[in-house]
Formats: sequence, structure tokens, C-alpha cells
Amino acid sequence: MKFTDSPVIQLQVRDSQLSIQQDNGSFHVGTSVWPCSLVLAKFLERWAPSSPTTTTSDNPYYDLLDFHTRRRRAIELGTGCGAAGMTFHLLGLQDIILTDISPVMPALKHNLKRNKPVLGKNIKTSILYWNNKDQIRGVNPPFDVVIAADVVYIEESVGHLVGAMEALVSDDGVILLGYQLRSPEADKLFWEMCEKVFVIEKVPHQDLHPDYAYEETDVYVFRKKKNNNN
Repeated sequence: MKFTDSPVIQLQVRDSQLSIQQDNGSFHVGTSVWPCSLVLAKFLERWAPSSPTTTTSDNPYYDLLDFHTRRRRAIELGTGCGAAGMTFHLLGLQDIILTDISPVMPALKHNLKRNKPVLGKNIKTSILYWNNKDQIRGVNPPFDVVIAADVVYIEESVGHLVGAMEALVSDDGVILLGYQLRSPEADKLFWEMCEKVFVIEKVPHQDLHPDYAYEETDVYVFRKKKNNNN
């Protein structure tokens, strides 16, 4: 299910508004805005500290989402139209690379240009196929934050995705995943593989943005296991 069939999605991010154009008639799933990217973006909006001096006492996600002093370098896999990645940038992640396969790049770059007045700067992009080790090396890992939303839908790509996430995230970094079951086969393999290399935490639904807490969509936090033999 797509979030909406409207050709343009208006996404409010605190004091800014992103205007994201999508093409549901395209042959590439990356040119549509899918629910997980919006759920992940609005979770971030709810909890990301607005400044380094923001109080921590009532924010259980302060350390996780501290983009001002702790987690400064990020990459997004399967960026698509850019909803999540642009939101992360607006909420403090200034050093971020948005990646996808080459057929999706025109849609992504169009939306970055469309939102340049809001974003205030050019955000870096890179073509990245999850099985291309040269492209992975080319973005210069590791990263403090790896972002992905609605990327598990084809069983054949799961191994490449998990391998890319493991190669890109730093030993003390985090992976923020917006997830919805798309394929039972891909789902089963994905979690089997992830449990071998990551410590997995599911964000409680009550911690999602109240207007973007869909029953079928979840946000997860992955961290590398200290010893993959555990």
C-alpha cells in the first residue's frame, strides 16, 4: 500500500515543509513515496534533539538521535524520492549521503532541487547497488548512522542488503530501519540474517509519531554485535 496516490506529498518537519513529487506510474518502486519513509521521518521529528543543549530528561532517544555532537555522518540506502533522508538532514544530520540505483536517481535529484530552498544546501547523492563492493568502498564507510525504509521486498536482494548494512555501519553506529512486511520469503530471510550480525531493538508503537503510527509499519534500531559468534 502506498501512502497516497497524490502526485505530491507535503511533509511537515517542525518549522519546514518538504514537497515531494512521486510517480506511481513508474516501473521503479523507488519513484513512489512509501509509508515506512514517512513513519521513520516523523519518529525522528518527534524525538531528535533540536539543539546540542536540548534537555535529555524526558527524551529516551536523545543519545540515539543526537546528530549535533555524537552521530554526525550518515548514509541512506534505497532513498527513493528522498522523504526520510531530507528529513534527517533538516533535523541535524548535515553530513549525509542519499543513495539508490541509477534509474531512481532522476526522481531523487528532482526532489532535492525542488526542496533546495528548504534544505538550504546541496545534499550528496551516490549511485549504490547493494552488491557492488566498489560502490560501497567509494562512499567511504563507516557511518555513524545507516538509514533504510521499505527496502525488504525481494528475497534475492536480502543478502546484498544485509551485507551492505554491515559494511557501512561503524562498530558503535546504528541502523534506523522503517519496516513493513512485503514478502514473507524476503521477511523470513532478512530477519534470520540480521539476527546473526545485529542486536535488534523494536521501537514501541507508542513512541512513534501519533499521526504516523500505522499498525503494519514499525521502526527498528540495529547495532552490530560485538562478537558475531554470539
